[in-house]
Amino acid sequence: MTLFASVLRLDRAASKALNIKDTYSLHRVVYSLFEDVRNEQEKQASKSSGIQWVDKGGDATCRQILMLSNRAPMEQVNNQHGEVVTKCLPEGFLNHRTYRFEVVLNPVRRDRQTKKNVPIKGRKEIVQWFISRGQESWGFSVNADQLQVEQVRVLQFEAKHRVTLQQAKLSGYLTVTDSEAFAHSVANGIGRGRSFGCGLLQIVPVIESPLF
Repeated sequence: MTLFASVLRLDRAASKALNIKDTYSLHRVVYSLFEDVRNEQEKQASKSSGIQWVDKGGDATCRQILMLSNRAPMEQVNNQHGEVVTKCLPEGFLNHRTYRFEVVLNPVRRDRQTKKNVPIKGRKEIVQWFISRGQESWGFSVNADQLQVEQVRVLQFEAKHRVTLQQAKLSGYLTVTDSEAFAHSVANGIGRGRSFGCGLLQIVPVIESPLF
């Protein structure tokens, strides 16, 4: 599968014209860049959209949103706002053993009795949850001593209903333990809240140079 890595750059005028004020408005803008390939039944069944994104913020002049998708986005929002630069993920990019990573996640655990998703609170608990999920489901292991948890925050915004979303940014180094599961994690994202800017694994290979 070909994956497309893109960056959407929005200047102040574009952000104002697109009425970007919260996470849902960013979600709306990002999804408008892609052909909608799912029918209503597939959406109700939570079939993957093939689109991941994360808000990288910016300064007073420009805001950047990183995207990873299974199809190429348009070059502008509504053919007039912002700028999109797209490249294909290089062949062999996912064949390395070790990567430096950063990811914004929605750390939650499903309550067995209520069947509701409960936020995981506390940096230590988030670290334990992430390491466990990485080993069990996502195809990689992480050294806890090299794992940083920052920017734990709670977002609230209006979508089809009021959404409360806990986010945490994690960074460190990962080692691939299951190449197939890891490739799936990169292509589809990890955890919940992926429609709202969570789950995109931003990775950079760590190249091991031989001594001789």
